[in-house]
Amino acid sequence: MPLPTIATPTYELELPSTGRKVKYRPFLVKEEKLLVLALESEDTKQISNAIKTVLKSCVQTKGVKIDILPTFDIEYLFLNIRAKSVGEVIEVNLVAPDDGETSVPVEINVEDIKVQKNNDHSNKIQLDENLIMEMKYPSLDEFIKNNFDFDEDMSVDKSFDLICSCIAKIYNSEEVWSASDVTKKELISFLEQMNSAQFKKVEGFFTTMPKLAHKITFVNPNTKKENTVVLEGLASFFD
Repeated sequence: MPLPTIATPTYELELPSTGRKVKYRPFLVKEEKLLVLALESEDTKQISNAIKTVLKSCVQTKGVKIDILPTFDIEYLFLNIRAKSVGEVIEVNLVAPDDGETSVPVEINVEDIKVQKNNDHSNKIQLDENLIMEMKYPSLDEFIKNNFDFDEDMSVDKSFDLICSCIAKIYNSEEVWSASDVTKKELISFLEQMNSAQFKKVEGFFTTMPKLAHKITFVNPNTKKENTVVLEGLASFFD
């Protein structure tokens, strides 16, 4: 006689980018083990593959393409799946800004963590009177590099790589140039032609795009002073 099947609960959330309702289930033990091994390796490729595998397995709604979801959708989805899998309360150790050294354990309820949106954000960058560059959000692989990057600083080459990967198209009233139809070298050359004001607009796309963020207020037990810290990005919510 075969062993019984263990029932797995299903939950639902709205993707921040579109409001689309998506059904998902918690991690299974085998999937949690895959994630732990990938994180311990500190190898971004292994982490990327593990998160792809787990999210594709856990998302139950058909037609959801994990690889092309915006970064902040991935963060929000992964955080909520993890919460239903191992607990909805996360404990993080925060260094109190008032003295810069006291570490304080703080508990956060995952339900309180939301994707914050900036009213000034747009994926269309007006470069001059006629020319517009339309952007897309970083891919899952770029998400991994940004959230679990073990290098201290991102080089100029890496920042240009990120920008190039997020260009969807460039157009004016007469013509459209799709990024998929040109080489990376051509895209980099295009970026290098920009003046400082134009390039700041490009940087603004990344600095204002929706992101997982949560403000925490806590008291430093040594100084008795109240401190406020804003956690941003998925990696901030894990020790």
